[in-house]
Amino acid sequence: MAKFLFVYRNDSERPCEQPSPEEMQTIMAKWGEWFQQVGEGIVNGGDALMPTGKTVRGSTVTDGPLIEAKELVGGFSILQADTYDQAVEYAKTCPIIENGGSVEVRELAGFDEKGG
Repeated sequence: MAKFLFVYRNDSERPCEQPSPEEMQTIMAKWGEWFQQVGEGIVNGGDALMPTGKTVRGSTVTDGPLIEAKELVGGFSILQADTYDQAVEYAKTCPIIENGGSVEVRELAGFDEKGG
C-alpha cells in the first residue's frame, strides 16, 4: 500500500468566522465519521494548522502564510491506499469538501521507511 499526504485547503477570501461551540461539535463529528469510514486507511489523522506562521527564505523571515495565496493550508492527514484512485475517492468524501474547501492528494516517496 502507498501512503498519501492529504493537504486541506480553504479559500483565503472566504470570511473566517470562528464557529460556535455547537457548530464546532458538528464539524468535529463529521470528521470523526469520515475517519471511521476510511478506517484502517488512516495512518496519521494529522491536525489543523493555526492561521499564523513564518516563512523563511534564506536569511529573511516574514510573518504569516503567504499573502498572495488564494488558498490557505488548513491542515493535513496521512492515509494509505492501494492506488492513487482509491486515495482520490477517500478525498472526495472528506468533510472539507462540503464547506467549499479542497484536498490536495500527494503520494509520499517513502524515504522515511526503514530499509528503503
